[in-house]
Amino acid sequence: MSRPSSSNPHVIAVLALEPVVGFDLTIPPTVFGAATTADGSKLYDVRVCGLGGPVRAGAGFTLTPDHGPEALAAADTVIVPGTYIRQPRYDGTLPDDLAAALATIRPGTRIASICTGAFVLGAAGYLDGRPATTHWERAELFRSVYPQVKLDEDRLFIDDGDVLSSAGLAAGIDLCLHLIRRDFGSEVANRAARHCVVAPWRDGGQSQFIEHAVPEEGSEGTSPTRAWALRHLSTEMSLSAMAAYAQMSVRTFSRRFKAETGQSPGTWLLQQRVRHACHLLETTGLPVDRIAEEAGLGTAASLRHHLRSELGVSPLAYRKTFRAS
Repeated sequence: MSRPSSSNPHVIAVLALEPVVGFDLTIPPTVFGAATTADGSKLYDVRVCGLGGPVRAGAGFTLTPDHGPEALAAADTVIVPGTYIRQPRYDGTLPDDLAAALATIRPGTRIASICTGAFVLGAAGYLDGRPATTHWERAELFRSVYPQVKLDEDRLFIDDGDVLSSAGLAAGIDLCLHLIRRDFGSEVANRAARHCVVAPWRDGGQSQFIEHAVPEEGSEGTSPTRAWALRHLSTEMSLSAMAAYAQMSVRTFSRRFKAETGQSPGTWLLQQRVRHACHLLETTGLPVDRIAEEAGLGTAASLRHHLRSELGVSPLAYRKTFRAS
């Protein structure tokens, strides 16, 4: 697949299958529509399509897509939002009109699903023998219908190259931002995230949900300490130093930090260092050893170890994949 550009927008077909999950359907046009060059030129041509006629949503309204199934044949990426369509969900089969429409997709086209759209990809055979995810509440049903798929419901999204899938609802935003990062780098993805007023990055390996309550950040608790830590990632930072900045004992700080973030201070700090290193790899030409220092990871060997552990790639491979041209 050739790299898209503002003069050659990447065509995305969003296939609405009734009863469609209305929230899921609006995610790709909104997020990809916000992906622009610095001068505001659109980088994606998003086309919402159906199998013909109005499409009923599960939330009590009906919409009429601007395009029919012919849009699938022209797409560089096809996205199937969540749907309550019965045959793929319970029988593992496709209605004839849907099967005929999917058959027009060109070889090499990138395919993605949001939420229960994974059932459609499963019925079409796109997920056979491959890793995938879907909404955690539908995992047991999905596994019973598609035992040949390597389902991992404890993921926000899974990128398996030309086939991707996301968990339910808002995880579709994470998937779309990930695709923008993959296509154009973090600067464009972050700009789209700011427009949509959402977090620019939630790692695909992050758990779909946290069972304990997460307090809102503010001027209390560990929030100021986290902001301070992010401003000083290049320096050594011990747990005792973070607790001292928060004016708490180490025990109290560790307990409150875990309650507010779902992570221990050490795990959170390492994650922020790795993310900062990734940002520098994407946006600068700094050598790897300098990036390791700036991120507080010490040496290039340490950066390579942590990046391979977190993302499965080397710093140079990550830079080659994600750095904006």
